[in-house]
Parts: sequence; C-alpha cells; structure tokens
Amino acid sequence: MANYRRVLLKLSGEALAGEKKTGFDFQVMGAVCDVIKRCVDAGVEMGVVIGGGNFWRGVKNGEGYIERTRADRMGMLATVMNCLAVCDVLEQKGVAARVMTALEMPAMGERYTHERAMKHLQSGKVVLFGGGTGHPFFSTDTGTVLRAAEIGADVILLAKNVDGVYSADPAKDPSAVRYDEISYDKVLAERLGVMDLTATSLAMDNKIPVYVFALRDPENILRAIRGENVGTLVH
Repeated sequence: MANYRRVLLKLSGEALAGEKKTGFDFQVMGAVCDVIKRCVDAGVEMGVVIGGGNFWRGVKNGEGYIERTRADRMGMLATVMNCLAVCDVLEQKGVAARVMTALEMPAMGERYTHERAMKHLQSGKVVLFGGGTGHPFFSTDTGTVLRAAEIGADVILLAKNVDGVYSADPAKDPSAVRYDEISYDKVLAERLGVMDLTATSLAMDNKIPVYVFALRDPENILRAIRGENVGTLVH
C-alpha cells in the first residue's frame, strides 16, 4: 500500500554511473527502473529529476575555465542525456515515459509545461524532467523542488549516497546521529546540507516534505513510498 499518490524522485547522476563514477552503469540503471515500474504498477504517479554529475557539474567542473553561465548550461545538457537514457530503459521494461525539457529541444523531448506534465502523470506515464530550471545559477535540487511544487507532489524522494540526514558528516564523525525526522528550520539553522539553501527554503515555503535515503538498495524507493523507515523525513 503506497503512502503517497504522486512523488518526485531525485536521482544523482553519479548514482547512475555506479562504481565507474562517470557515464552509465546499466545494471544499476536497470535495477532503479525495475523499482520505478513497480511503483507505477502500484498506482503511484512518478516524476523524476536526475542530476548531471556523471558527466558534468557546471559550477565545479567549469570553475576558472569556462564562464559560469555556459558551464551551467552544459550541466543542463548532462541532465537531459541522463533523462533520455533512463526513459529508454523504462520503455524497454514496458513503462510509458516522457522526457520534458526546461528549454526548447524538440528532438530531445517535449518542452515542459505544467499542463502537459499533469496529463502525462495522470495517464500513468513517468515524466523525466530534464534541464533543471532552464536557468544558470540554480542547482538540480532547486529544479526538483520547483517541479514538485508545480505538479503538487506529495513528497520529494531524495535518493543519495548516504542513508539519511545526520547531525554531522558520518564519514568524518563516528558519533554522528541519524535523524528519523527533522524540521526544515533545523536543517537550515545547522546547515546540514540535505539540499542547497535555495532548494531547502523553497521546499519549506511550499510545505513539501523531503524523504532522504540511500539509493544503494533501489528497493528503498518503494519502501519510502510505503512509509517504511529507511531514511530521514524532512518537514
């Protein structure tokens, strides 16, 4: 039984690369798409945003070499590449999916509009949102929260490399404690790094809960939708 009717799943680009760190690991991607299919079969409307870090991070990779606006636009293209790949794998598994882009790219996907996205979701299609917000200086985290607000998502599923939100970096501080639940105010006050500050503030203003969990077991996506305790709920 699903706890949520409509969700927005945020995947990191690095997660799709698996151990290789760059490009695609199709075994990992296939496992993630298998779980997405099960969610759709359970009646959950699924939107997906994917980062571009397996190919290019604008602010990180371009700093000092490429003008920030161009570097960020390259990052937007990386997210579209990831959406196209995941869309293809989903379709191979019999899942109807659509790529929607924040910028005009008719050969790559439909230009995003709220109305079309809602029609696709309501008809059972997985919608993959590419291109971030369509503007430089905004992260894919911010793009995720923006799309979640627009489509009226019940929750944002933030699939990361760490299994929740901790009081400190668990890799550096063995005494760090994982929270089962935490408020946006505390996340912002203590700068716990769930998402960037712009994305966190936008989620808080729009009262969208964010469930943070580890993607290393893709089954956690379905567990999170069922309301099982696999990470941290930020609300």
